Amino acid sequence: MARGRVVSLQVLREHGKPSDPVPWVRARVGCGLDGDVHGKARPGGRRQVLLVDASTLAALDLRPGDLREQITVDLPGLDALPPGTRLRVGQAVLELTGPCEPCTHIGALLGVPDPRRFQQRLAGVRGQLAMVVAADGDGLIRVGDPVACL
Repeated sequence: MARGRVVSLQVLREHGKPSDPVPWVRARVGCGLDGDVHGKARPGGRRQVLLVDASTLAALDLRPGDLREQITVDLPGLDALPPGTRLRVGQAVLELTGPCEPCTHIGALLGVPDPRRFQQRLAGVRGQLAMVVAADGDGLIRVGDPVACL
């Protein structure tokens, strides 16, 4: 069973802007994370949360949140996990819905010299999309919380 931990948490409050680092977030079943623009007012949608492994960021010389992920984890092999895999992250259970395809504008948001080349570098390593399928207690996820495949 793969195990890791939450390295960093970010909330994206507005599209096109940098995300804000936070010490904790509340996960809402079917809706995503409180305060994040990718959260859903009504339950549903496969793009509620984006998880990225810290080793991916290090290899690209990026910081947590640069890829607009909400949860940065230390979980080797994250990108190889199949859709449907469930991860316990703090008080929440997230179900992976598939890899996040690199968007055309992520490089421009980061100010890289060649956004198209940067987009190509991200293919297969931009992390995993997930939806919140269960929560215990208040559904809190904190920096340092364990991450485990269920």
